Amino acid sequence: MRTPPMSTACSSRRSNYYTRGFDIPDGHPDFGVGGAMLPIFLNDLSRHNSEQDLVEVTLEFDEDDSIVVRSVTPTTIPEPIPEPILERNLSITTRIRRKFPWLRSPSARTSAELEELAATAMSARDARKITAKLERTRSRAQQALNGLRFISKKTGNLDANELWRKVECRFESLAKDGLLSREDFGECIGMVDSKEFALRIFDALARRRRQRIEKITKEEFYDFWLQISDQSFDARLQIFFDMADSNEDGRITREEVQELIMLSASANKLSKLKERADEYASLIMEELDPENLGYIELWQLEGLLLQRDKYMNYSRPLSVTSVGWSQNLGGGGGAFKTRNVARKISSKVRYAILENWQRAWIVTLWVVTMAGLFVWKFNQYRNKAAFQIMGYCLTTAKGAAETLKLNMALILLPVCRNTLTRLRSTRARLFIPFDDNINFHKMIAVAIAIGILLHAGNHLTCDFPRLINSVPERFALISSDFNGKQPTYPDLLKGVEGLTGIGMVVLMAIAFTLATHRFRKNVVKLPSPLNRLTGFNAFWYSHHLLALVYVLLLFHGYFLFLVHKWHKKTTWMYISIPLLLYMGERSLRTSRSTHYSVKILKASVLPGSVLSIVMAKPQGFKYKSGQYIFLQCPNISPFEWHPFSITSAPRDDYLSVHIRTVGDWTEELKRLLTETCDSPTVIGRAKFNEHGRIDQKGLPKLLVDGPYGAPAQDHRNYDVLLLVGLGIGATPFISILRDLLNNIRAAEEQNEMNTEMSRSEDSSLNSITSTTTTGTNMSTSTTGTSGKKKGQRTSNAHFYWVTREPGSLEWFKGVMNEVAEMDHKGVIEMHNYLTSVYEEGDARSTLLTMIQALNHAKHGVDILSGTRVRTHFARPNWREVFAKIAAKHPNCRVGVFYCGKPVLAKELRKLSRELTQRTSTRFEFHKEYF
Repeated sequence: MRTPPMSTACSSRRSNYYTRGFDIPDGHPDFGVGGAMLPIFLNDLSRHNSEQDLVEVTLEFDEDDSIVVRSVTPTTIPEPIPEPILERNLSITTRIRRKFPWLRSPSARTSAELEELAATAMSARDARKITAKLERTRSRAQQALNGLRFISKKTGNLDANELWRKVECRFESLAKDGLLSREDFGECIGMVDSKEFALRIFDALARRRRQRIEKITKEEFYDFWLQISDQSFDARLQIFFDMADSNEDGRITREEVQELIMLSASANKLSKLKERADEYASLIMEELDPENLGYIELWQLEGLLLQRDKYMNYSRPLSVTSVGWSQNLGGGGGAFKTRNVARKISSKVRYAILENWQRAWIVTLWVVTMAGLFVWKFNQYRNKAAFQIMGYCLTTAKGAAETLKLNMALILLPVCRNTLTRLRSTRARLFIPFDDNINFHKMIAVAIAIGILLHAGNHLTCDFPRLINSVPERFALISSDFNGKQPTYPDLLKGVEGLTGIGMVVLMAIAFTLATHRFRKNVVKLPSPLNRLTGFNAFWYSHHLLALVYVLLLFHGYFLFLVHKWHKKTTWMYISIPLLLYMGERSLRTSRSTHYSVKILKASVLPGSVLSIVMAKPQGFKYKSGQYIFLQCPNISPFEWHPFSITSAPRDDYLSVHIRTVGDWTEELKRLLTETCDSPTVIGRAKFNEHGRIDQKGLPKLLVDGPYGAPAQDHRNYDVLLLVGLGIGATPFISILRDLLNNIRAAEEQNEMNTEMSRSEDSSLNSITSTTTTGTNMSTSTTGTSGKKKGQRTSNAHFYWVTREPGSLEWFKGVMNEVAEMDHKGVIEMHNYLTSVYEEGDARSTLLTMIQALNHAKHGVDILSGTRVRTHFARPNWREVFAKIAAKHPNCRVGVFYCGKPVLAKELRKLSRELTQRTSTRFEFHKEYF
């Protein structure tokens, strides 16, 4: 027998070809399927082959230990090969593939007949296995293999050596006598909060060594570390599979899948998901084991991960719309415009002007006015006789005093909420930045503090000492101002001007200190009873001390040493109008609050310590979505008013708020609304009977003041909305979503009405009118031929809600389901992000991601939120979010509204500026008060 030479080729770094010639004799026994039988089979074939009946079989050994038939061809011999020999050799190819159905070939079949014969011979399970193997060769599938990380993504920027050095340091600190215990393994590799998950990894790696160990040496730990940090997906997949396959039989049963689900849920602190692990295990087995054999193998688990994109495309935010986004972003960010350096600089300048011109002209006018008043008063006193005695100390003090009068008047204007709310609805919003009223209030406060230092500091340390120590000849120039008697230092302090001045400084120091962020947010921790000086209550009450400051200011400005004519005592001129305006506002609030005494329709405690209150809308109470109200509960305090965003829509027949119970007042309100006569500890019981009639017995009385304007109420001025809420910061945007939803519902009703009218035979004119008005009533208003916007301007809204607690996803469950059911045209896109779950791709959340996708594909419900809106894991990639919106909405004006912590606000503002410079989409950032 002639044996052809063995040839070896390499298609990749870890792939080899093996070539050998043989023929299959008739009647050769079937050795079945299995890689171990292949050498025996080939040797047996070689013994039965004749010299003429030879073929060359090229096999590829893949990195995953699978074998690929590259080709089956006749060997080249000098003599011409008769046609029957070729026919026989072709049949040999078919017979090889029939005998080894797990062998795969990436190349096209030699004939339709061979493909048909192979498909007939393979079982359904083998066919799915081959399909799963072929799936790995696709580039789209290769991208899905980047997940399943055992090492946190945060460490991805560290090289392997540096990462190992950090782990090695932890080993040295945790090891005892050179041995690391099994319990400390999780902390050593960085899984501090996932101890059970880390223990399962430890056990899986130990089983590979055929050991059951409780402690490992540094060399053994390094071997474990190399395995879990391996960049190969196959290695990570095998570890993940071994974690479930505790009996090492190469199969995972439903019970083992359930156990792995419970392990992942425990690592992510998802107790509800852990309770339903049995149901979700059955869901996975139903998907991966349709033949009902009772187990799944490694390739089936791999196939599930490879189909990740397919399963994840169930949600509208990731379906057709997102595919379009990705295509628009292809080619290295095709949505971005290419500019040279000069154009980039001009673009940055242009954006800075567009974003800040309103603030700039207001601040410039304010600073110029202060400077002008300072110089005017400085020069005025420089020409007085008192300048000969007290010098520039006096002129500086008087110049600072003039700016103090101005600022004490201006500081009231930014907190006149009713006035600002009305001005927001006028054209004044085009050139006055009402969103920055609190920031401007703080800026004026800083200016007042500086003015006090200059005014009081110069008086107390400079011109008062010079006055009392002046020689009689010089004092004679101003003796008439002091009744001819040279005062002493105590005389100056005990006088009306001295006492009122010192009193104002003390009161303002208290109010300003307690209003700082560290005191107002309880960052400063003081011992009892000084701890009462921190928190919102201390800020609220101390700020009302400023009412006494204004009284003292009027007296201080009237009893002046060097001015005697009433018309030159200008303090009252500065503050009278702002003070009267503010007093009018407070009077209006008081009278309105008694009129807006509301009935509570429903009160319930939601997960995450959130109190939901639904109230009857007071008669004549009108508001816009995005605004907020103040609530007072006289049973708790007759003075305290607390602001809360409105979560109902203007068209709703009720008024609702969601309150995070984090302070004394909110905790007491929750207690009053949830306690009952029988049990004061019952939480979460709604106060209404079975038929929905209100039971007011025992319910506290609530007073409402408002509504007041907020940045979010300007959402109608934008083509597209990007609403970003952190935790309870989502409340102002829920009202906007409800409003958009009501507009959609009204538009559909109007369309139905217009359709009926258009079909009426005796109303042809009405049909034309109906067709014309259809577009104006849609929430997604269109642009007419004249280029003017009709109706509401907003065409799309993208809502991103980032929260840490899984229970908080139930706060607005009803709204999300309504939007998902009613919004057939995709006007509103909602994205929930749960940051307490590890990022998608982490081994601790990989299985949960697939369960989430499978469950929604089958039942249409997200496993975490219980709604039709998919919940993402970890934090959003904000740069990608902005880029997608820019690609989807070119040449549009996007309003970015944010309510949350200041850290993220800086990032969103920066991205708004950057994307406006680089794309044709204009992003305008607005931050809600949080």
